[in-house]
This record gives sequence, C-alpha cells and structure tokens, in this order.
Amino acid sequence: MEPLIICPKCHNKKEIRHLLTAQSNQNIIYECPDCAFILRNIETKKG
Repeated sequence: MEPLIICPKCHNKKEIRHLLTAQSNQNIIYECPDCAFILRNIETKKG
C-alpha cells in the first residue's frame, strides 16, 4: 500500500502516485484530480 496524500483544499485522500509529478529540476508538482488544486515547484532535497 502506498502512502496517502490529503489535498490541502478539498481534503480528499489519494495514493501518492496519482498526485505527484517530478520535474527535471528535481522539484515536484502536486495536482488533485478531484478539485483541480495545483501546487507547483515543491522543493525536494537533492542527494
């Protein structure tokens, strides 16, 4: 079972693989399929 992510806008829960997209600059884009909320350029630790 994968981790569940809770949308900060609509509070629905989905598995992580359905919500996150990796960018070439190693940042992440979060997209909620239920309410269309998008959070871009989430920074990650590099290395």
